[in-house]
Amino acid sequence: MGLTIDKILVIMVIAMFVVGPDRLPAYAKKLGELVRSLKRMSEGAKDRLKEEMGPEFDDVDWRQLDPRQYDPRRIIRDALLEDQREAQIAARRAARSPGTAATVASGVASVAASETSGTLAFDEEAT
Repeated sequence: MGLTIDKILVIMVIAMFVVGPDRLPAYAKKLGELVRSLKRMSEGAKDRLKEEMGPEFDDVDWRQLDPRQYDPRRIIRDALLEDQREAQIAARRAARSPGTAATVASGVASVAASETSGTLAFDEEAT
């Protein structure tokens, strides 16, 4: 599906017939100049980005930002795992600090009590 050597050769042969042998060197020169100018522009943009970002430029994982790496399933899985990790860290912190653990335990007890009574506790003014 990509551009292979065979396809490039076919394009070159067609270009030779369409352009003709007289104008082909001039067009090849223009193509070379275009490629060089595009390369200069991309290098300039990269240098400017490095200059504006400073030392943070080296810390960025550019492969992660590649649109060819886009996989919605992976993104969702990573987001869900990140939420789960944050919940585990919060639970560990709550278990370590005695005041917070009592608050969490009382909240869990009130939710359990409301579930056994068959009604859910909610604030009518907030809805």
